[in-house]
This record gives sequence, C-alpha cells and structure tokens, in this order.
Amino acid sequence: MQTQLIDKFGRPIEYLRLSVTDRCDLRCHYCMPRGFKDFETPEHWLSFEEIEQVVRVFGALGTRRIRLTGGEPLVRKGLPELAGRLAALPGIEDLSLSTNATRLARHAGALHNAGISRINVSLDTLRPERFKAITQGRLDKVIDGLMAARDAGFAPIKINMVIMKGENDDEAEDMVEFCLEHGFTLRFIETMPMGDTGRNATDHYLSLQTIKQRLQQRYELIPGVMPGGGPARYMQVAGTELRIGFITPLSQHFCDTCNRVRLSVDGTLYLCLGQENNYPLRPLLRAGISDTELQQHIIQAIDLKPEKHDFNDKPGQIVRFMSMTGG
Repeated sequence: MQTQLIDKFGRPIEYLRLSVTDRCDLRCHYCMPRGFKDFETPEHWLSFEEIEQVVRVFGALGTRRIRLTGGEPLVRKGLPELAGRLAALPGIEDLSLSTNATRLARHAGALHNAGISRINVSLDTLRPERFKAITQGRLDKVIDGLMAARDAGFAPIKINMVIMKGENDDEAEDMVEFCLEHGFTLRFIETMPMGDTGRNATDHYLSLQTIKQRLQQRYELIPGVMPGGGPARYMQVAGTELRIGFITPLSQHFCDTCNRVRLSVDGTLYLCLGQENNYPLRPLLRAGISDTELQQHIIQAIDLKPEKHDFNDKPGQIVRFMSMTGG
C-alpha cells in the first residue's frame, strides 16, 4: 500500500511510534529525573479502543510500521492484548517494541505470539554497578529478558546503547563482543538535549564518528543494511552477521529522510522529536470522531511536520522529557 501521508517537504510518513505509557520502572538519568512523579493521569491515557482507532486510520492512510514505546511499555497492563489487536489491522505490516527488558522475561512469549516480531532493548552498559548508577535498576533482569526474547523467537533483537563521554564510551568494544556472542544487532546513539535531564547532554556528548573510527581499528567494517524504518546508518563486521547501526541526530542529522511521527500516551501527535509541533487527537477521539474525519485531521497534522530539528542550533529548547514523547 502506498502512503497517502506525504509532508510538505516530500517525505512519506510510513512509521508511527506509539507510546502506551509515560511511566517507567527505571530512571535513566538522561531520560527522566530521579524523583520525577508528574506522570500523565490514567484517565488521560488513550484507551486500547482509541489506540486501535488511531492505528487503523494510520494504516488506511498507508502507514505500515508501528512501534510500541513508553516510558516502558511493559508497565502498561494488557500489552500483549493490544499488540494482538494492532497486528490484526489492515495495512500494518511491521509491529515492533522498544523496551528496557526488565519485565520481558515473563512477557516475551505472549508478545511474540501476539504479533510483535522485532524488539529494541535499551542497554547502555554491561557492568552491574554502572548499570545501577545510570538507571537505578538491575542488569540481571535485562539480561534475563534478552535471553527470553531470543528463546521466544524475536528477530532481530537490537541493542540500543546511548554513548556518554566519560561514562560508558569505554564499553563500545565490549558491547560489540556481547552482540557477536548472542546474535544481537547493535546500535549506538548520540545523547540528545531534551528536557531538564538533557541540559547536561553536551557534557556527555561524544560524536559517534569517534566511536566508528575506534571500532575500525579493531574490526573490519563494511557497509551493511537492516530492515526497519528507523534512522540508523549500518555497518557490518566482516565475516560475521553483526550489523552495527549509528544513530547521529547531532553529528549527522537524518531529518531529510525522516519518515515518522510519535503519538504520546495522552493522544498528542508529535511531528518531530526535536520541535514542539503537535496535534491533539484525544479530544477528537473522546468526542466520537469517525475514521473518515480522523483521516482528515491526521492529514492536516502532517502538514505541521517541520523540515528539521534544532538540536545543534538551540540545544535545550525542548522542555518535555524523552519519556513524555514516546521514544
């Protein structure tokens, strides 16, 4: 199905990142403040029926990829049920999940059976004490979740590692070896200046070009590709199946090929991670809007999508936390 959603810069919008909750059981210091409790109230969360309507309309407009995100999506009760409902909708060809994996061990089988085929797992370190310092959580729960996901049949399983200068950048090679051992895909991500937690992102910022050059001294990296709708640029370790992606919103932004929008748990459609452009859908859904009418509102919303973010020119202008936007 060809998308009917094309923004004013000629970019087809075929990817919706859907936040099912802004809550999380970890406190990664670059994402959510340690004492933060100002979460969206449950009565403002989109219901499963409302989420299904939005995804059904996006699917009718040609959006093929849906990613369930949070906060931590597994905090939301009944997620396998929602996944099954979304996977069954016409036009939806790819349903994936982003998770911190702390609860994945007990839910992996149900999620895979429901129709989720691919997962991304946030993992910034392989050292238990460092993991606790970054997230306030336990590394062993994440490792257990990863192994359960592999056993359940998820493929690919992608490890997302946010590189922070002076904090975990010395583990890049260790993470490569970990992914080689277990058959995972690895993606490095640059820090982004979002919300109060991102004010110090520039202190931890390290261009991934530096990491790539370092890895090239140890591994033979050749151009690689991976299926999916995200922004990573991939290299492959020669002689292996390992792909390493580099997500570079600052050093090499990818705005000219941006194909995605984000729906927050309260039904706000965000048109750019690095801008405030948004379109509230919840009032329309609560008023009983028809699918046909909702299509027109979504088309109008896509016209608000900006050409690019301003992370480089205006760091810190985004006051919402990453967990509020939906990954």
